[in-house]
Amino acid sequence: MLKKIRVALAILFWLGITLLFLDFTGALHGWLGWMAKVQFLPAVLALNVAVIIGLVLLTLVFGRIYCSVICPLGVFQDGVAHLNVARKRKKKDRKPYSFSPEMKWLRYGVWVLFVIAIIVGVQALVALLAPYSAWGRIVQNLFQPVYLWVNNLFASIAERANSYAFYDKEVWLRSLPTFFVALVTLVVVVILAWKNGRTYCNTICPVGTTLSFFSRFAMFRPVIDAEKCKNCKVCEHNCKAACIDIDRHKIDYSRCVDCFNCLEDCKFGALKYKFAWGRKEVTEPAGNDGGRRAFITGAALAVGTAALKAQEKKVDGGFATILDKEVPERDIPLTPPGSRSVKDFYRRCTACQLCVAECPNNVLRPSTDLKHFMQPEMSYERGYCRPECTRCSELCPAGAIVKITKEEKTQYHVGTAHVNPDLCVVEKGVECGNCARHCPAGAIMLVKDEETGYRRPVVNEERCIGCGACENLCPARPISAITVNGRHNHLNED
Repeated sequence: MLKKIRVALAILFWLGITLLFLDFTGALHGWLGWMAKVQFLPAVLALNVAVIIGLVLLTLVFGRIYCSVICPLGVFQDGVAHLNVARKRKKKDRKPYSFSPEMKWLRYGVWVLFVIAIIVGVQALVALLAPYSAWGRIVQNLFQPVYLWVNNLFASIAERANSYAFYDKEVWLRSLPTFFVALVTLVVVVILAWKNGRTYCNTICPVGTTLSFFSRFAMFRPVIDAEKCKNCKVCEHNCKAACIDIDRHKIDYSRCVDCFNCLEDCKFGALKYKFAWGRKEVTEPAGNDGGRRAFITGAALAVGTAALKAQEKKVDGGFATILDKEVPERDIPLTPPGSRSVKDFYRRCTACQLCVAECPNNVLRPSTDLKHFMQPEMSYERGYCRPECTRCSELCPAGAIVKITKEEKTQYHVGTAHVNPDLCVVEKGVECGNCARHCPAGAIMLVKDEETGYRRPVVNEERCIGCGACENLCPARPISAITVNGRHNHLNED
């Protein structure tokens, strides 16, 4: 019964998180957005104390339920492992897994490296290791394009039937490096889960290691009754966490993810999930002193982190092909309205790419800059940040983009437009004015040059909010004659 409840909840969470990344309309966020906010790393970076305390208490009471129910990458691994176990059972191979000692040097080494990366601000490494971010990249880069192609097929069918139930959505590759990172991550996770079950969770995943410090002392745990146990090792051979040592009648609770498979596998009633505080049979496996030392080290690093943070404040009308726009060089990256500053945004962002997946104007994309690799940035080759859109601020689970209203959005000056007269078509005698005509802030005026008679665009930097409408709609190719450079602080002067 426990396993059925766990599996049902896991499927609901996995589907909910996955649909959040697939959905491009924003319709599901009102119903499912909370699922992203209860993920561990986004809650930590958002300083969401209630969620952090809730997850720690959940682990202290029930063990690492988070890893087998709430974490989408963990649930995905369970699905892959289940397929392999089913295959082996068909071949009458009843020993898919076996007990293996904890790989402390790798497990705690990766965890310490992860914490240090958070402290010093190497967010690319943080994003690479975090399970929620990894799953977000996989869905956004690999699964969403397929989802959009299917949607476009239905849109084509609906159009022929004079229906507007579906609408066409452009499918494009936002970042080739990030695509390859997502693909490699998926391949590695699938191979590890197929061969050894929860290897990723118990040797690489920093969230799993963090929760393992608490799961050792969980109130309720699977417990082996040595008197009833017949040493058949069925539970050990079916434990995808490789944490059951039947020879010693011990369970490594730091690695147990409470999947409850062992409870169903035992035919002799020797395994029970029950209140386990103070019981002799739940003594920690030998060698857990390393875990205690890692926990103490982590606590010290966490205090150091807090101290450091306290210190921070097509074609044209004829038959000519129109060149695609290229990304201009920007001295300062553009981050979305709702991010207090460039520094604050990249310090908090987990690179899960939920905002990238949901951006309706194709403005957000993963950065290829090594300093902010895979974290979102704004660019205006395919669209601009429309004043009425606040989608990304409504769904960011890490607090990198705070929730803002349409009225508040105009107070965020994310960048400033600059004109390159050498590229402007006006200098070629062409009447244009596209930038001034479409600027929602009224920050661009056309000023007549008395010498040439040309009306050139001039930017009022105090009024410019950096939305990118001018850059996007500029007819100059491949680099726009008017481009937007980011600002360090969005609510104050640089």
